[in-house]
Amino acid sequence: MKESRLHRTGRLIKKYWILYLMLLAPIAALIIFHYVPFYGILMAFQNFKPSLGVSGSQWVGFKHFETFINYPYFGRLIKNTLTLSLYALACFPMPIALAIMFNEIRSNRLKKTCQTILYLPHFVSTVVVCGMTLMFIKEEGGLINMIIEAFGGEAKEWISFPELFPLIYQSSGVWTSLGWGTILYTASLASLSQEHIEAARMDGASRMQIIRHIYIPHLKPIIIIQLILQLGGILSVGFEKAYLLQNPLNLSASSIISTYSYGVGLVGGEYSYAAAIGLFNNIISIIMVLTTNFISKKVSDERLGLI
Repeated sequence: MKESRLHRTGRLIKKYWILYLMLLAPIAALIIFHYVPFYGILMAFQNFKPSLGVSGSQWVGFKHFETFINYPYFGRLIKNTLTLSLYALACFPMPIALAIMFNEIRSNRLKKTCQTILYLPHFVSTVVVCGMTLMFIKEEGGLINMIIEAFGGEAKEWISFPELFPLIYQSSGVWTSLGWGTILYTASLASLSQEHIEAARMDGASRMQIIRHIYIPHLKPIIIIQLILQLGGILSVGFEKAYLLQNPLNLSASSIISTYSYGVGLVGGEYSYAAAIGLFNNIISIIMVLTTNFISKKVSDERLGLI
């Protein structure tokens, strides 16, 4: 039995060798960039010295994890990171609503035009987005302050207010991610049978009833999966935007795990400490994914392909 299976496998490889050859490059990239770096996790348990390498550096166990947990501003880092993540989570329904709106547009030309206009900001770099944000809200000559002054208000340097940082952070990214985030939902709705919709209309269903009883159930599996993935990365807030919008006056709200890791790792040269912070973050993310996946399976019978 084993020989016949090996013979069959060899025959398939011989027949489709070109396809298997094409697979070598992506498999090699996956191994090199995703599996080989696992070796670097050892740095989190060492006092890593570049001159000694991973194999020659001193082992210190969980010292760096204890240092991070005992860091005086550990609670603030977690709180700020969670706050930014929860603001992003509050915007989670927006792409769903936008995809449903796209699906309700009858003119294909108008639909494609609207989609293109909303997709384009996704390709604007984070540096440009942050620069535009700071330009719009600056105290002198900023568009937001000009509007406020036109209504009799007072111009202020809004980015310097820590309590406004999460709102500014999330608002600056909505227009770049909103259109792109609709792709999965729009593609799913495109596969929805129009016969169900027409039958519902013939039965007297209103537009909102069609959305509630046909569109939403159809999108439910994708919504659950996207929600699980987003909750899994709740502590993995992007570094670039937070760092670019950061200034000495809003540090109490803009200091998050990723910016702190950048400061101690790349700037401070404490590679082992930064590796420990990253591993701590990843462990929390894995726990969140598994927990959310388990709850989703119990509540709605929808889950990722995990145990």
